[in-house]
Amino acid sequence: MGQDSRDDDGVVPHLSPEEFRRLGHRMVDWIADYQARLESFPVRSQVAPGAVAAKLPAHPPEEGLGGERGWEAVFQELEDVVLPGVTHWQSPSFFAYFPANASGPAVLGELLSAGLGVQGMLWSTSPAATELETRVLDWLAELTGLPEDFRSTSARGGGVIQGTASEATLVAMVAARERVRRQGAPVDSEWVVYTSTQAHSSVLKAAMLCGVAHGAEDSAHVRLIETDARYALRADVLERAIREDLAAGRKPFFVCASVGTTSSGAVDPVRAVGEVLERTGVKAAGGWLHIDAAWAGAALVCPEHRGLLEGVEAADSLSFNPHKWLLTNFDCNAFYTRDRRALLDALSVAPEYLRNAASASGAVIDYRDWQVPLGRRFRALKLWFVLRHYGAKGLRAHIREHVRLGQCFESWVREDARFEVCAPRSLPLVCFRLKPLPGARPEDTDARNRALLERVNATGKVFLSHTVLPAVDGQPARYVLRMAIGATTTREPHVRAAWELLARTAD
Repeated sequence: MGQDSRDDDGVVPHLSPEEFRRLGHRMVDWIADYQARLESFPVRSQVAPGAVAAKLPAHPPEEGLGGERGWEAVFQELEDVVLPGVTHWQSPSFFAYFPANASGPAVLGELLSAGLGVQGMLWSTSPAATELETRVLDWLAELTGLPEDFRSTSARGGGVIQGTASEATLVAMVAARERVRRQGAPVDSEWVVYTSTQAHSSVLKAAMLCGVAHGAEDSAHVRLIETDARYALRADVLERAIREDLAAGRKPFFVCASVGTTSSGAVDPVRAVGEVLERTGVKAAGGWLHIDAAWAGAALVCPEHRGLLEGVEAADSLSFNPHKWLLTNFDCNAFYTRDRRALLDALSVAPEYLRNAASASGAVIDYRDWQVPLGRRFRALKLWFVLRHYGAKGLRAHIREHVRLGQCFESWVREDARFEVCAPRSLPLVCFRLKPLPGARPEDTDARNRALLERVNATGKVFLSHTVLPAVDGQPARYVLRMAIGATTTREPHVRAAWELLARTAD
């Protein structure tokens, strides 16, 4: 063999501990300064497509930064390249979609997770990563008033951190199908999933990934159930659909109830859905009820909002995202089940290279068996820091203030004769629009509201999003604006300024 060709001196330019310390301090200072000047930026990025890429070299660097001093260029590029292309989700005037909270304690937890560099796939690969997560999820279950059998201290339940609510729905669906199979359903059953027309698209995607749905247009295997005047799933229509499928020889096995839909924050009747599964025999055959409370679940830390989960005792799993409205930065989904055995049956694979005495003893949890990927970060640290820093009182104050602000905004909309509220307010989420002008066609009203939204967002002072509410009670489908209050630093002056901008800009 010929001699290796090398054009380097064999030295890898790692940062020394002292260089890392100085750069780390500077980066934390930069982040703190960014937080302090958040309100000086346009909330929605103003750059054109391709503008960020145009500022970056087409080819990777041959030479590295050469140590600490070379990082000056990086900090300058953060200002010149990155920040102009950022939509500032942490701005107190970000009212689009749903919030994606970050907070100081959560960021510190993320930093610590990265610094420790744990890959917590097994208990044995870092006992602290597993046991801290188990305990913190039990704390969160207690804080949100979940039944005891969703906690790790119960005989069959427990919680785990998933990346997103979409992942949680997929895990629940895979577990549901396996449980129904083990109760006698043929492997080649014609499986059917049920959720409302207003449910998140992740339910359909999970069915596609599971092979249940044969594409995004498959309405035979993913039944989207009609909603009522409040945009909540109709239990009577669900029961009719299930009975039709049973009579046709299909296998109903999974229902997803939404607690806080993406469009309007609607809450499905969990108790009534559970009763349908009992009456139709789906529950007895192993069928699964999952609750997707991705956004609204954070409100459960306040006892006055726990009615959102009326009937939760009928559910097999539930998930919500602390990374939406509970001050914990993305990604962090709290997934709970009362049947962890079903997850293990569906997801456990044990190659020789992962076998170890602790796992074989059955005395530990290996969270790799509770999720789709093998590897996992030490995400519990940031949730732990948030719970310890804010405590239950601080978290409740955070939620209650935003709900109050939602009430304020709703009242301002109702007081202006040009506007109307288009759906029942859900916590701090308000769906509203300009009223139709006399004789206007529905598409004309939609166009006026679309133009209003774009004009307001173009100012850079706020960022709101929209949805289309389906036809109901004789009204056609409507394009509406969404005011989703929930950013970490949002206060009443920010909400009032947003309303005043809307009122001034409206024609």
